[in-house]
Amino acid sequence: MQLNEFLEGELILPDLTARDKAGVLEELVTPLGHKWPQLDLESAKAVLLEREGLGSTGIGDGIAIPHGKLDVLDEVSVVVGRSLPGVEFDALDQKPCHIFFLVMAPEHVAGMHLRILATISRTLKDEVFRQSFMQAEGKEGLWQLLQAT
Repeated sequence: MQLNEFLEGELILPDLTARDKAGVLEELVTPLGHKWPQLDLESAKAVLLEREGLGSTGIGDGIAIPHGKLDVLDEVSVVVGRSLPGVEFDALDQKPCHIFFLVMAPEHVAGMHLRILATISRTLKDEVFRQSFMQAEGKEGLWQLLQAT
């Protein structure tokens, strides 16, 4: 499975402005409303906050992979975000998160959902990739980097 199979240019946010977890989640789900007009953004955000309540999706090394399932979706969507200053996200290592991969999936694709999360996690374990991600120039730079994954 290649991560770039699930990426779309309009779902890359190179300069997140939110400064807290709830704000970042809202900022990440907003572009999904353009792709999926039937998506209730408040419900999507509530699903993500509920998941965060089970344990932070901030996995350390400046990375957070918030995820959830919604029955109104027809396919898995991945939103990529970057915060240069970083956001307190209750990460496992207690450090701010800079790299965000939001995964929203339909209820009926649990196996696919887990494979995508694993692929993202493997990709982001590479320190060189993380450095390149942080140094990429805007949306186009991130898009080019992500197309190679």
